[in-house]
Amino acid sequence: MRWDIWQILLAGIGGVLANTDDQLGANIDYGTFETPPPEFVPDFDIASIGAGGVEFVPFYDYGGELAYAGPGPDWAKYGFGTEAFNEIFVAALKAHKEHGLVMDFALGPGQGQGVPSRSDDEGLQWDLSPFSVTVPANGSYQGLIPGWGTGEMISLVSANVLSAENISLGASSPIFKGSQNSYLRLVLRSGSLVDHANEVSPNGHVHLQFPIDSTYRLFAFYQARTLNKNLIYSLQNGTTIFDDGSYVVDHFSARGARTTTEFWETHILTSEVRQLLSEVGNYAWEDSIEATCNISWTPSLPAMFQEQHGYDLRPFLPLIMFSDNNLIMQPSAPGPYQCLLDTPDQGESYRNDYRATLALGYRQYLQHLTTWANDYLQLQMSAQVSYNLPLDMEENIPFVNAPECESHEFGDNVDGYRQFVGPAVLAGKRVISNEMGAVILEAYRLSLGHLRWQIHCALAAGVNQFVIHGQDYTGSYYETTWPGYTAFAYLYAGQYSHKDPAWDHGFADTLNYVARIQYTQQIAQLLTDVAIYNKVSATDANFPTIYTSTDLEDAGYTYSYLSPNNFDLPQATVAHGRLAPTGPAYKALVIPHTSNLTYPALKALQNYTQAGLPVILSGGDPQLYATASAPSPATMRAALLSLKRSPNVYSVAAGQVAKQLQALNITANVQVSANGTWYPVWRLDKATGTYYCLLFNYANNVTAGTIEVSTTQPPYVLDAWTGSQSPLLQYTMAGQRTQIPLRLEANQMIILAFPKSSPSLHTTQLSSVVLGSEKIDCKGSSLQLHIAAGEWDRSIKLSDGRVIHNSSTPSVAPSIPLLDWTLTAEHWEAPANISGENAAVIAVRRNTTHYLPRLVSWLDIVSLRNVSGVGYYAINVTWPPAGNFSADGAYLRLPQISHAARLSINGERVPPFDPTSPLVNITPYLRAGKTNTLQVEVPTRMWNYIRSLLNDLKFMGMPAGFLLNVLNDVPEAVDDGLIGEAQLVPYRVLRV
Repeated sequence: MRWDIWQILLAGIGGVLANTDDQLGANIDYGTFETPPPEFVPDFDIASIGAGGVEFVPFYDYGGELAYAGPGPDWAKYGFGTEAFNEIFVAALKAHKEHGLVMDFALGPGQGQGVPSRSDDEGLQWDLSPFSVTVPANGSYQGLIPGWGTGEMISLVSANVLSAENISLGASSPIFKGSQNSYLRLVLRSGSLVDHANEVSPNGHVHLQFPIDSTYRLFAFYQARTLNKNLIYSLQNGTTIFDDGSYVVDHFSARGARTTTEFWETHILTSEVRQLLSEVGNYAWEDSIEATCNISWTPSLPAMFQEQHGYDLRPFLPLIMFSDNNLIMQPSAPGPYQCLLDTPDQGESYRNDYRATLALGYRQYLQHLTTWANDYLQLQMSAQVSYNLPLDMEENIPFVNAPECESHEFGDNVDGYRQFVGPAVLAGKRVISNEMGAVILEAYRLSLGHLRWQIHCALAAGVNQFVIHGQDYTGSYYETTWPGYTAFAYLYAGQYSHKDPAWDHGFADTLNYVARIQYTQQIAQLLTDVAIYNKVSATDANFPTIYTSTDLEDAGYTYSYLSPNNFDLPQATVAHGRLAPTGPAYKALVIPHTSNLTYPALKALQNYTQAGLPVILSGGDPQLYATASAPSPATMRAALLSLKRSPNVYSVAAGQVAKQLQALNITANVQVSANGTWYPVWRLDKATGTYYCLLFNYANNVTAGTIEVSTTQPPYVLDAWTGSQSPLLQYTMAGQRTQIPLRLEANQMIILAFPKSSPSLHTTQLSSVVLGSEKIDCKGSSLQLHIAAGEWDRSIKLSDGRVIHNSSTPSVAPSIPLLDWTLTAEHWEAPANISGENAAVIAVRRNTTHYLPRLVSWLDIVSLRNVSGVGYYAINVTWPPAGNFSADGAYLRLPQISHAARLSINGERVPPFDPTSPLVNITPYLRAGKTNTLQVEVPTRMWNYIRSLLNDLKFMGMPAGFLLNVLNDVPEAVDDGLIGEAQLVPYRVLRV
């Protein structure tokens, strides 16, 4: 989903410019961890806050869906591909070139799913419309067939109806158009379906006779272009294709893709544009499919089906009438009829075959776009592959250069992301992208802390590039008041621009943090312990968890999902007991009992086990995937029995897979033992031999535990907030593995690197009074430990065998609570006149001062309850602390930061810090014998202020909150500001 212009983080790998190699290890500029891409240039607005470019999305008011009554833009003049549009497109490309950025671009208006075209173009989206009528009780049907004139008749099928039941769908969301209240469920007698298309007269009449002692129905099917638009606009008496908006193209054939590429070649790709794209172009892009229909269709489908499955689809069309449209856009409009057969599989075998052919057509669509982007533009193709459509998503993920998922539809479910990541990693894709941060009911309200948590969830599954949703146009707009154009009418986050207080007050820190993480995740091969077999006819667009046992996660085993269609990839081979040994190197393949085994999968699995790959059946025998073109059920069952009897095949109860792996001496790349859920990600940079471990604490509280990694190369901590790298202080090597005890704050993510180098002096046991350390020589043969006040819960043990006890350090000054802060609140408010050109105003600013005994939410400060802006929290401290204690330095411990914060001491900016664990060594900034001023700069979100005047705001002539009111859900105010306890924590240096 896309509703505005999105910022894209470069992932630390910078441009893939003029390079169509989408594989890990491509010959491109990888930059460094500290400074990932050279494209970050601090001049252009988005570059100045750390973005690497934009994804250029011509929004057109959500393709015209939000075009309310009243004056608006002239889309015939500014439509996609017009002269005016091309001027903007060229200007955007030139701006990226000037500032060293790269640009992705949508292939069409809105979601990029079509282009301006003649309405009779063969490449436009097609539909199959069903109509049905009951044959009279006398068994004779004579007259006009149902639906005649709707389009080209494809089939007229009769069937014996054994039962009929009306099923209620219940209430539906007011957002969804075309909702239905119920549908008719029909059970048809197997073998009674007959196609009478050749008996229909040229004027649509037919005379058919059926047995009078049975109930029969006729089902008529017609194909026609939907004429759905991704830019809803039509100029009366128009003379060009641009006068008629833009049409969605056929997504189930290469013909639909050709309509798109031919339009680009004819109307956009001048020599200047091609040259600019070669210099700054990154990905051609298409969003998740949001086009609706009755039944997903393309005119070539019957012929493709016949060739693929060896029988005629048309007599079985009644079996594909239900929920074979857009699964996410039409959940309450699945179709008026659901036809089932009186067979064990209820006719699913025919439906599965139909969807397999539909997937083949969709693959041809993707392949044409990808080949065109690679060969004609010398760029790459990115798309949100397949989901929303009635297809097995995992099947076609490998057929674009950079497959993309999204946080909105995947619901931040790590297991859902695993379903997407598996096929991409198996196919060797360097980039697995994500449209991140489109959270419903969070416009002007989403915190950067929540955005980071969402990013962490995706990273935990192996996603490694994030396109942040989104950046709105900030100028004045038709009948729209301040704060200006807000994509999708205040329904979705995010609104990143200068009108967001975080833009110049901490947003760049988050973007740079994400970019550095992406560097480690794109430069190195993802290594995954286990593949989980997953075959479905159509992927559930809500992405529920498939492997519901927690045994693998609890032990640290990483896993992702593969469809048996992915076994056809050239990388899907077994060697040395590993599946895809040069890629994810899966150590075993798990088949849950809820899985559906295909006959080709059974054959492939047999070969895998013979090559030494362990296959584990979990929870009982899996199901057999129904298809009318497969061998008989008896043959399938025999193949399954043969597989179960094969060497390297094991059957276990549900939740016992981890125990079986351990019994086979298959250890996790990163073993985990913790009192919370930790997600490890293990990667190898084959060019340098460096391993990377990313670890995410999913819990909302502090957790502690130990990880054991499969290398003895010494660990380093990578600080993605600053780009610094330092040796890890505490670890123990045992055999060929390294044990690392850790304590992680709520939702904290850390990155460890294991380069090929000699280990330096470190500890194998630490007391909790140790806050940190420093090396004091380049050889790493000595350390400075920072010791805070408190009880030693254990002695300190060094890797050279020395033991240090409490008596080794003098008394340390205790922690000092920081109370009585002065808050200068910078109010960001609307101009006095919020209409017209004033909608472009960033904000009118004024300050108020507040004295805070404690750090509390702005909601708890009466005069700030409806205020948004920036808080400047200041406090003075004397250094060193008075008394008989001693201190060599100090850390500042702040409460967890939910949004953003920047720290200055005596006017000097301190480097960014981890907001989930804000413990900062401030010793270099303290002035001995003087009063030191600490200032914490904290932006708020704009929602609390905007909410207070929501009834006065307009969006394109409508009340700003009208969609919120439709949903009966205007979000509450949010806690903002610096909230919690802060301390100054002195320490003494212990040199060892």
